[in-house]
Amino acid sequence: MKMHNRIAQKLLVYFIIPLCIFAIMSGVLFQTLFTRAIMEEKQAELLSQATELADALSAAAGSENTGSSNGMGRGSGGTSNGMDTGIGAYLPALSLLDVDVWVLDADLNFLTTGRHNITIVYEDLPADADEVVSAVFAGETVTSRGFSDLLGTPTLTVGVPIYRGSTIYGALLLHDAVSAMQTAITQGVRVLIYSGAIALGIAVALAIWLSYAFAGPLNTMKNTALTLAKGDYSAKTKIVRKDEIGKLAQAMDVLSDRLQEARRQKEQQEQLRMEFLSNVSHELRTPATVLRGSLEALCDGVVTDETQVKQYHEQMLKETIGLQRLTNDLLELSKLQNPDFPIEQTEICLQEILGDALYAADQIARKKQITITCTLAEEPVSLQGDYGRLRQMLMIVLDNAIKFSPQGGSIEVILTKEKITVRDHGVGIAPDLLPFIFDRFRKTPSEENRQGSGLGLAIAKQIAKRHGMGIAVESTVGEGTVFTFALPDHT
Repeated sequence: MKMHNRIAQKLLVYFIIPLCIFAIMSGVLFQTLFTRAIMEEKQAELLSQATELADALSAAAGSENTGSSNGMGRGSGGTSNGMDTGIGAYLPALSLLDVDVWVLDADLNFLTTGRHNITIVYEDLPADADEVVSAVFAGETVTSRGFSDLLGTPTLTVGVPIYRGSTIYGALLLHDAVSAMQTAITQGVRVLIYSGAIALGIAVALAIWLSYAFAGPLNTMKNTALTLAKGDYSAKTKIVRKDEIGKLAQAMDVLSDRLQEARRQKEQQEQLRMEFLSNVSHELRTPATVLRGSLEALCDGVVTDETQVKQYHEQMLKETIGLQRLTNDLLELSKLQNPDFPIEQTEICLQEILGDALYAADQIARKKQITITCTLAEEPVSLQGDYGRLRQMLMIVLDNAIKFSPQGGSIEVILTKEKITVRDHGVGIAPDLLPFIFDRFRKTPSEENRQGSGLGLAIAKQIAKRHGMGIAVESTVGEGTVFTFALPDHT
C-alpha cells in the first residue's frame, strides 16, 4: 500500500505542478491581453469621438468671419464677438459631455477646460503634456497618459488638431478617466480567477483519480509478483487493459502459467525419476538375487554334481547377459534423452536402411517361420539422420513384431514418401496398456516378453524424436499391431 501511495502521490504532484504553472501563465497572459484590449478599445473610442468633435470645430472655425480670425480672446474661456457665430458657439456645449474636452487656440491659450472648469495655463502643463500639445499643433493625432497627475486620476488623453482650411487653428484634447476601464479589467480578472479556480479544482480531482487509477494496477502487479516469489504460481493480476500496463499484466499472467507448468513438469520429472529408480532397482534385484543364490550354492558346496554346476553356470551367464543388455539400454536411452548428445546428420536413403534392417530381422524370423514382406516406394526416399540409430529404431519394432507374432505368421513393412509402416498379426496390445508402451520399463506381461528390459520402445521413440519423426501405434487384441513412423515433412 505504501508503494501504491508513493506512486499515486508522485503522479499527483507531476499532474498538479504543470496545471498550476499553466493556470498562472494563462492568468497573467489573460490579464495582459485583456487589459491591452480594453485600453485599445477605449483609445479607439476616444479617438473616434475626438475626431468627430475636431471635424465639427474645424467646420465651425471655417464659417467665422475673416475679421474675427483673431477673435479667440486670450484667457480661460475668453471669446470674441466672432465666436458667437463660429467655434465659440460650440464651446459651452463641450462641458456637457461625459469626458473632459480641452480646446487650445493657436496662441496656446485654453478656450475651455471641459466640465471641471479649472484654470490652466500652458506653462502649467507637465513635460509629457507639452509634447502632446506640440505634436497636435504639428498635425499629429496622439494619445497619452501624462495628464493623470494634473487631473488627479489615471487618465487616457487623445489629442487631435482643429483645422481652418489647411491651417491648424487649434488643438482638441479629450480626457477620460481609466477607472471604469480598471473596474472592467478587475471584473474580468475576478471572473478568470473564479473560473480558473473551478477548472483547476476539477483538474486536480481528475488528476487524483487518474493517479490512483494508474497506480492501482501497478500495486496489483507488485502484489502478484510478491505472491509468485513466495511460490504461489496460481496468482494472477486479472487486469484487462489494452495499453502498456495491460500488456505488462498479461505478461505476468503468462509468467504465472509458465511457472505453474514448470512446476508440474518438475514434479512429473521427479515422479519419473523416482519411478525410474524403482524400476531399475526392481529390474536389478531379480538377476542380482539369482546370481547371489547361485554363487552361494557353488561356494558353500551345496551343489557338487557337475551337471547341476553347469546349469548354475549357464543360469549365471544368462543373468549376466541380461544385466549387460539392461545397462546398455539404459545408457542408450540416457544419451538419446540428452539434447546435447550429438547424432550424425548425413543424407540417408531409407530404402537402404530398411533393406539392412529387414535382412537382420529375417534371420530372427526364420526361427519362427515368419514371413516378412516389404513394399518400398519406387523413387528414393531420403532423410537427414544417423544411419545406425535409424536402423536400431527399425530393429526394435521389427524384433517386437517377430516376438509377438505366432509361429508361421507374417509381417508387412511398407515405405512411402510420407511414412514407414510395420504391421504384424500377433497377439496385439490391450487397450489399457497401449498408452504406456513407450514408457520406460513398461513390459507386456506375457511369456514372449519375459526377457525384455522394457526400454526398447522408449529408445525407439527417442530416436524418432531426434530425427523429427512422429511415431504412432494402433493395436487390436488377437488381430495384431501397426507401428507408423511419419517422416519429418509429414509429422
